[in-house]
Amino acid sequence: MSVLPLIFTAGWASGINAYAVVFLLGVFGRIGWAEDVPPGLERTDVLVAAGALFLIEAVADKVPYLDSFWDAVHTVVRPASGAVVSALIAGQDDSLPTLFAAAVGGTTALASHIVKAGTRMAINTSPEPASNIVVSTVEDLGVGAVLTLAVFFPVLAAVIAGVLLVVGLWVVYLCASRIRRYLRRRRERREARGAAVLG
Repeated sequence: MSVLPLIFTAGWASGINAYAVVFLLGVFGRIGWAEDVPPGLERTDVLVAAGALFLIEAVADKVPYLDSFWDAVHTVVRPASGAVVSALIAGQDDSLPTLFAAAVGGTTALASHIVKAGTRMAINTSPEPASNIVVSTVEDLGVGAVLTLAVFFPVLAAVIAGVLLVVGLWVVYLCASRIRRYLRRRRERREARGAAVLG
C-alpha cells in the first residue's frame, strides 16, 4: 500500500507541531507500531532533541504574542520538517518518488502552518490568555491523536487531516479582519518602540 496517506498526515501535523511529529513517529517506530518510520527518526539523540524542543514549543505556544513570534520563526522550519520527514518515509517505500513525497509533505505542512499562525493572530486580538492555552492544547492533542491514527488507519487519518485543513483555511479566511487588526497593532508597537529609541 502507498505511504501517501501517512505522508499527507505527517505533513499536516508538521505544520502544527513539527517536533511532536518527529518524536511520535520515532517512538512509534522504536516500539514497533509503525513499519514505515525511517531508522533516523528512531535514534535516541533525535528522540531526545525532538522531545526537548516539543516541550519548549508546548510552553511558548501557550503564551499570547510569544506564540505568534514562535510561529513566525517556524515559518520555514515546519514546512521544511514536513518535507524532510515525508521524503524519509518515502525512502522506506518504493511506491512513491521521494521528491514528490517531499513536495506533498512540505506543501501540506505550509498550508497547516498558515492555519495555525493565522488563527493565533486572530486569537491574540483578544486580551485574555485562556484561549491561547485551550487552542494550543487542542492542537497538541489533535496532532497526537491523528498521527497515532495514521499508524493504524492511514487513509482515515489522511481524510481527517484533509477535512481539518480545509476547515482551518476557511476559519482563517473568516478571521481575516482580526488577523489584519493583530498585524496593525504589532506594527504600531514596533513603530512606537522605534520612536522611543530615537527620542
